[in-house]
Amino acid sequence: MTSVRPAGPTRWEALFSDLEAQARAQVVAETDALVSELTRAEHATMTLADRFRAVVGAVVAVELLDGAPLRGVLLEAADEWVLLQGLRPEPVSQHLVPLAAVAAVHGLARQATSATSRRDSHGLGPVLRSLQRDRARVAVRTLSGVWAGRIARVGQDHLDVDLLDGRGTRLVPFSALLIVSEAP
Repeated sequence: MTSVRPAGPTRWEALFSDLEAQARAQVVAETDALVSELTRAEHATMTLADRFRAVVGAVVAVELLDGAPLRGVLLEAADEWVLLQGLRPEPVSQHLVPLAAVAAVHGLARQATSATSRRDSHGLGPVLRSLQRDRARVAVRTLSGVWAGRIARVGQDHLDVDLLDGRGTRLVPFSALLIVSEAP
């Protein structure tokens, strides 16, 4: 007597195949959920400065808190500020922008780059003191106006600008700064 084997998988084989497929699908779903959670956790640690660091050398467009646009090549990015080289047709000069003065940015990548040196974490004070040392002519802009002059003193949270028009000195808290630009 010959036994006839049914064509196709047996009921047990189909059951085991189905269970294996369900297990594989569950592993894939758990892996996807873990990857999504790890991605969200990584994004939660990104700072704006890290996002800027990832595109040093690229052209970015920054909108300041007063709504003014500023477009330029990103030269440097630190924890508290970025340095842009302005583009034509605007005057081609360098602009120090405190990150606290940034309302929006166009041109940043999704990735981030962490600080790699102590220089990356310098605050505004050391940068402004170097401008003071160089006796550089600057234009200091806040929500209440623009003052051309030379930086006379830099405190922990403010700077004094000796005005070029001879009208004295203007004290500007760092919290009020929108931009410090090279002045002609």
